[in-house]
Amino acid sequence: MINFQYLRTTSAKSALALLLKDKNSKFIAGGTNLIDLMKRGVTSPEKLIDINHVPLKQIELVGNKIIIGALASNTAVAENSLIKEKLPLLAMALNAGASAQLRNVATVGGNMMQRTRCGYFYDTEMPCNKRVPGSGCAAVGGFNRMHAIFGTSDKCIAVHPSDMCVALVALDAVVVVANQKGERKILFKDFHRLAGDTPQLDNNLKTDEMIIRLEIPANNLGKNSNYLKVRDRASYAFALISVAVGMEISNGKISDVRLAMGGVAHKPWRLTEAEDFLKGKDASIENFEQASKLAMKGAKGFGENDFKLQMAPNTIIEALTVAKSKA
Repeated sequence: MINFQYLRTTSAKSALALLLKDKNSKFIAGGTNLIDLMKRGVTSPEKLIDINHVPLKQIELVGNKIIIGALASNTAVAENSLIKEKLPLLAMALNAGASAQLRNVATVGGNMMQRTRCGYFYDTEMPCNKRVPGSGCAAVGGFNRMHAIFGTSDKCIAVHPSDMCVALVALDAVVVVANQKGERKILFKDFHRLAGDTPQLDNNLKTDEMIIRLEIPANNLGKNSNYLKVRDRASYAFALISVAVGMEISNGKISDVRLAMGGVAHKPWRLTEAEDFLKGKDASIENFEQASKLAMKGAKGFGENDFKLQMAPNTIIEALTVAKSKA
């Protein structure tokens, strides 16, 4: 790992000012992903700006929105009584991610900014368009068991690794970012990017901006929520397939529903067509099966990950069934 300069700041304004002074600098909070990338030589910032003392750790209800500061830890969010009451899906997703020790230091903003866990991305001896644009994608035709089945391109088939982000896209979260001129809002579904021809760009955050907070509208999806994560071992493993479900059921019919998947695309994958199909229909296994078929439109395997084409719809059905069963 190269030598780097370390700076500490206590306000968003000063953090942004420091960022503008050096284009090869990065913010650091928990550092649970950034430090790994630096150790592997995947990224080599010359300056780290410690933002842990910036006051962005709030978790509160303001009007009909739940506000979560970018520096709130994953554990603090998952264990917060307001989140468990109003947004249990988010708490479930956070508790499914990483280990307890990592959740204690990982932040909401850092979770959103984490990069893919594709082995070729981490191996600096292998071609990777995400790490070195134009070098090729070794995962296409290589070992791609963990890789994407939706929204892929010939440039990259990596997946976004976050559990939290799958829940947030299902919950219609809004990301508030700031630069020195002020704030702007990004719908969570638009924050992360598909690989396309620019897989090196994970999201739509500009180089002079930082994440300030999340705003999540209150909803009535809490009772029948579920986060189902299929993985190779019971803990500290990334999703092969994950499904976030939030349903509002009245007299046996689905009045509202949110569905999203993880482990399947370069960004958290919202299942809007399946949602539209389910709204107003009976919460039945037959309708869940039909929704799962609609959700799989456009899916494509790359050999070793072909099993996801069957695992994904089965996981959707199981996630919906469990959500329905909750009293």
